[in-house]
Amino acid sequence: MEHALSLVLDSVFQAAVGRRIVVVCVGTDRSTGDAFGPIIGSKLNNTLASTRVSVYGTLDEPVHAVNLAATLEQIRGSHREPPFILAIDACLGKFEHVGHIILEQGPLHPGAGVKKSLPIFGDYTLTGVVNVCGFMEYFVLQNTRLGVVMRMTDVVVEAMKLSLNRWKLQNELVEAVHRA
Repeated sequence: MEHALSLVLDSVFQAAVGRRIVVVCVGTDRSTGDAFGPIIGSKLNNTLASTRVSVYGTLDEPVHAVNLAATLEQIRGSHREPPFILAIDACLGKFEHVGHIILEQGPLHPGAGVKKSLPIFGDYTLTGVVNVCGFMEYFVLQNTRLGVVMRMTDVVVEAMKLSLNRWKLQNELVEAVHRA
């Protein structure tokens, strides 16, 4: 599954040609289901230092409803050119979709599953369906099985590492050709 997702991510990162890639992992470690984003952020942050990819939202420094707007402002202020943003978040869905990873072009609507109105952002969105929706969403997110979340984050992180390493090599080749 990681390999298939990494190939799809290859085409996503091609859309970022000439732009800095920023990965924003939304969520909080205070809710098992909502920790999907920060777990991915922590794992990526430890492995992507050499790829020139910025990661926001980790277990130690989560990006959540309270600080999302300030984080987005910080990202805008840190880059001369608008970066390519991949937004990552947990979501709720139908029972048969739990465990699915969804990658879509377009912005993330964070908080929509729990009826919060937060800033929308991102060029692409990667969401993980961590549990079912429809009733008592906060309770459902807090009582999501950690094993489900961890398996999903492992798939996403491995796929992103594969794809971003290929992206890094491709960029290094392009830079080498331009220098020659």
